[in-house]
Amino acid sequence: MAWKLRKGDTVVVLRGRERGKVGKIIRVLREEGRVIVEGVNLVKKHVKAIPNVREGGIFEVEAPLHISNVMLVCPKCNKPTRVGFRIVQEGGTLRKYRYCKKCNENIDVVREKAVKERVEA
Repeated sequence: MAWKLRKGDTVVVLRGRERGKVGKIIRVLREEGRVIVEGVNLVKKHVKAIPNVREGGIFEVEAPLHISNVMLVCPKCNKPTRVGFRIVQEGGTLRKYRYCKKCNENIDVVREKAVKERVEA
């Protein structure tokens, strides 16, 4: 399955106690199918002090959310949307885009690939 969310995307939380909050993805944990969203799902972490390295204490850090519990906010229409993929040939290159299924606008390029022109006999 293609990954429809990437680091830096703005997402809205759909489920759980943080429902409705909006934040930017800091990290995508592909093996676990989770994302860490800035300022969302904060938990307290007890950290032991290490002399000359860091101070100890209780810190608030972002915990991972399951990827199915967040939805991309389209940068063009500013609405939560599903994401699709579209492959377009432009000149001699194939470009794979992510696009918003609400406003049908391209979000960004996922991949580019050079295409050799076929000579038909």
